[in-house]
Amino acid sequence: MVAVEVATAPSRRQVAERDVAKRRLAHLLSRSLAYEGIPDDLIVTLEEVLSDRPGPAAPSRKFDGLLARIGLPTPRRRPPGVAPLSLEDSARIADRFRRATHQLVQIAPHRVALYPIEDLRLLLALRNQRPAPDVALSYLRRYALAIVALLDLMGDDEE
Repeated sequence: MVAVEVATAPSRRQVAERDVAKRRLAHLLSRSLAYEGIPDDLIVTLEEVLSDRPGPAAPSRKFDGLLARIGLPTPRRRPPGVAPLSLEDSARIADRFRRATHQLVQIAPHRVALYPIEDLRLLLALRNQRPAPDVALSYLRRYALAIVALLDLMGDDEE
């Protein structure tokens, strides 16, 4: 029985050394991914989508000026419309968010304490959607908010 243990011992050490090297490499790669920063163009794209996009200005009424001079309140108006995105802008932003989703799926698990299952599931679901052009802005805003929520979970890069 001793001879069997001696005969198998060298192969165990070789496998163990390989496993240690693989574990070390996996650890270093995960740290590399975890410290990879979020590109500035993603932040700019998020701000572009989440900012107010004023639509056409509502025509001013002369009657409102008269009411203001008298001291009476002006009648309520509907909030201004939101300018629609062009097809090119919508496609560009959606492509940027899809690339960011790929990166975030790789990075986020290494940057959070608890694995963000629901947040990543939502990102992947949004990545796979192809909305109609008339609802592209609301889709992109939902996508941007999902990305912001995951970035918030990940915390600040400054540690």
